[in-house]
Amino acid sequence: MSADAPGRRGPILVAMSGGVDSSVAAALLLADGHDVTGVTLKLWGGASDSGCCSVSDVEDARRVAQQLGIDHHVFNFGDDFQRHVVDPYVEDHTRGRTPNPCVECNRHVKFDKLLRRADALGFDRVATGHHARLAAEPGRPPSGDTPILRIARGADAAKDQSYVLHMLDQQQLARLSFPVGDRTKDEVRAIAAELGLRTATKADSQDVCFIHSVGGRRAFLGDRIPLRPARLVDTAGSEVGSVESIELVTLGQRKGLDLGGEAERRYAVDIDHAAATVTVGPRDALDVAAQAVEGLAWSHEPVDGPFEVQVSAHGRPAPADLVFGAAAGPRPGDATIVWHRPQRRVAPGQSIVLYRGDIVVAGGIAGSTIDPAGRAIDTAP
Repeated sequence: MSADAPGRRGPILVAMSGGVDSSVAAALLLADGHDVTGVTLKLWGGASDSGCCSVSDVEDARRVAQQLGIDHHVFNFGDDFQRHVVDPYVEDHTRGRTPNPCVECNRHVKFDKLLRRADALGFDRVATGHHARLAAEPGRPPSGDTPILRIARGADAAKDQSYVLHMLDQQQLARLSFPVGDRTKDEVRAIAAELGLRTATKADSQDVCFIHSVGGRRAFLGDRIPLRPARLVDTAGSEVGSVESIELVTLGQRKGLDLGGEAERRYAVDIDHAAATVTVGPRDALDVAAQAVEGLAWSHEPVDGPFEVQVSAHGRPAPADLVFGAAAGPRPGDATIVWHRPQRRVAPGQSIVLYRGDIVVAGGIAGSTIDPAGRAIDTAP
């Protein structure tokens, strides 16, 4: 398993976000003899204070490139980011889905638009500072000399980003490099400090880059869509409270629900946007035997289960089998995850990623949950 393809020293474009990981990725490739050029993507033109898209991040990336003695460019992909990330993010909230904008940014911008731009400019590959690795498996006939590439977990389990890279296919993986994937975060910072890079002690970006800390999701969405109040009812149908905006409620949410300070913890266990009603119940009301997944795509050919299935960026994987067929859904890529033990329902719109050990083999988007009788029980449209 390796973070880089051996024996290639052609020109490589390094996506430099202004953080320590991508700074060190550029430094490692340069030390390894590559012809390195840095690029920072200008994605969001609005207010940002959470990293990744701010003016200061562009300046940090530019200054690190200057320290390393490499060229640095800024690509403006704002229109693509708006179309593929921000607009769907807003639309999903109107439909009762909980989007993952970082996954969609990777899918449509960082590993699609950027790779195509790199092709046009004559770069052999693109590198990023993601904590993930490339794993190569022996190829199978008729092209047995071409290895099968997979995304694998990064060496630092606490920083692993393989989950948000599950959408990468063979053509994309063959063009990518993850130089820090086989190092821990502490090791990355130590390298940056040794080189005197200005990002050595810079804090990691934590939040969605286009959501400002002042006002948060409420302000961002409220400027773009009507926010509708909703009733809170218990599992017996009795009204127990209200929320100011159903668009801001996520399946499994506990905080922010006006339940009158009751002692028993209750969670959002169902969200009916059409009826403007949120059902609340105990924690175990979220447990289900199966979960629908939409648009499931394999990194290569399908493989047999069972799988370890991960439903959040740093969640604990759980064993499950995968079922296709009429009950799974009408579209290609629709499937049903059947848990070996009941698991918490996944909010529609979140990513579901299938692993074999540390290797990503497939991923898709959570759809309606399926009950043991095979009926969809999610009421979001």
